[in-house]
Order: sequence, then C-alpha cells, then structure tokens
Amino acid sequence: MRNIAIVEDEDGAADVLQGHIAQYARLNGQEFHIDRFHDAEEFLNGYQAIYSVVFMDIQMPHRDGMTAAVELRAVDKTVSIVFITNLMQYAQKGYEVDAVAYLLKPVSYFDFALKFRKALDVYVMNEEQAITVNTANGLCRISTDKLMYVETVRHRLYYHLVDGVVEMTGVLYKAESELKRFGFLRCNQCYLVNPKFIVSVKGLTVQVGSDTLMISRPRRNGFLSELAGWYAGAEGKND
Repeated sequence: MRNIAIVEDEDGAADVLQGHIAQYARLNGQEFHIDRFHDAEEFLNGYQAIYSVVFMDIQMPHRDGMTAAVELRAVDKTVSIVFITNLMQYAQKGYEVDAVAYLLKPVSYFDFALKFRKALDVYVMNEEQAITVNTANGLCRISTDKLMYVETVRHRLYYHLVDGVVEMTGVLYKAESELKRFGFLRCNQCYLVNPKFIVSVKGLTVQVGSDTLMISRPRRNGFLSELAGWYAGAEGKND
C-alpha cells in the first residue's frame, strides 16, 4: 500500500483528488492510504518520508505550495511532487523543485490518471535507488541517482547532489559500506564518487559533474580498474 498526501486548503478540490485516487485504485487493482492536510504548516510539521506522492496546491494561505516544496525537498529527495494550480504560469515553476507534473483545476480524471501513474513510476524508480541519512534536521531521503559524490571534511559528510548538498556528521567508510552496492567508488580518503557522473579522468584528477576531485596515487590503479569494471557492467546491462 502506497501513502499519498494531499496538501490542499479547499475542501472541494481535496475531495475531487480523493475521488480520483479511489477511482484509480479500483481500476488498477491498487491500494492507497491518503492523508489530507489543510495547509503547508500542518503537512511539514514533523514530516516523515513515508509518502510516495504529494499533491501540493500552489496557492495556499500562510505558506504557498512552491515554498513548501522547497522545504520538503530539503528532507525528502525521492517523493514525487505533483502541483495543483489554477494558473498555468505557476505550474512552470514546479520544475525548479523537481516536480513530476502539474494539474490544472478543475482536475479531470483523465489528466489525473496520466500524471498519477507517472508520479508513481518515478517514485518506484527513485525508491529502488534511495538511502536515508541522519542530518541535524532529521532523517533525509536521498536518491543515489542524483548523488554525484560524498565528501568528508573533519568528521563531517557532505552529500553532493545535482540539486544541492546534504550535510551530516559521520565517517566515509560507513557511507562507503552503504553506497558500494550502488557502484560508488573511492578515489581517495576524502571522496566517494558515483561513476554515473564521471566526465573524465586525467592523471590524478577525476571530473565529477562540474567538480574536479583528486585521486590519491596509491589508489589510482585500483580506482581505474574498478571504474573499468563498472563501465563493462553498465554496457552489459544496456545490451
């Protein structure tokens, strides 16, 4: 059973979404647990990363949905966000917080079903590649598909994502034990890199995204060998 959140201040609009979810569940043989929140404060207060999809109204009192989504992304990088809006111009901003889709009010079932199916598929994909880390602000859910590399500085870990950095207390070898199954490679004592984001290797440096990281001399041969093995495995999966 998947957990779904509806963050909507208008009762009528929330009822429509709940009805659409119930209809989708009947037609597709699935079960969903729905939590409805009347505003962003109620939703974010004590938030736990238990939701597959969040339907977020953009125009709400006290705190708008776009601001709430930014705060949500700080603690949950994997949940699928679908924005609900009256105006097309607001919808385009949703992609700044990696929203899966948007729905225009009044929401038709046909449009809802297409976007909901996409949101569920994206969540499942992210969930399979997700880890949970314990930050100063609480637990944070991260998709390793968006994690470029992990850096350690003075007993602090910095998870460098494509859309930000998550910081926590920790040691790199524990992160390595968790991320090794996702193909992450150690290039020196300070960095654990995701080979999916490696752009090039030159001498004792590796470019990961737009960042250039150092490869320690003792680790270089082993690192290159592991990287070659990862590329061979990736190519085999694509054949």
